[in-house]
Amino acid sequence: MSTTAPASRTSPFWPALVADAVAVLVFTIVGIASHDGSLTSAFGRVVWPFALAATIGWAVARAWRDPARVWPTGVIIWAVTVLGGLALRGLSGGGLAWSFALVTAIFLAITMLGWRGLVAGIRRGQARAAAS
Repeated sequence: MSTTAPASRTSPFWPALVADAVAVLVFTIVGIASHDGSLTSAFGRVVWPFALAATIGWAVARAWRDPARVWPTGVIIWAVTVLGGLALRGLSGGGLAWSFALVTAIFLAITMLGWRGLVAGIRRGQARAAAS
């Protein structure tokens, strides 16, 4: 039995934080662009609820301990980002539509859980190669 911590727990957490931040930023930019909004006037109004919710998700999941794990870390961050972001958007007068909520959940799942899934696959491949 190894007493060495897994590589994910000893590596810096900032790349994962950046990846999640990029997911939220791309979600915001694509959303504004697809609805013919002015990026400069809408960006701050649209991004803050989801950025704040993602930050809360990181705290709830204590993501710095193992930020690249899909379960439970990624799922918690994703769920808090979606539900918290939608709630904050609604409370701030941003409006809510079921179609928007669905697109939000799907887009952020693909991006926030997707990169974590890729990391998990790479780790499995490396573990198999090391065991060979």
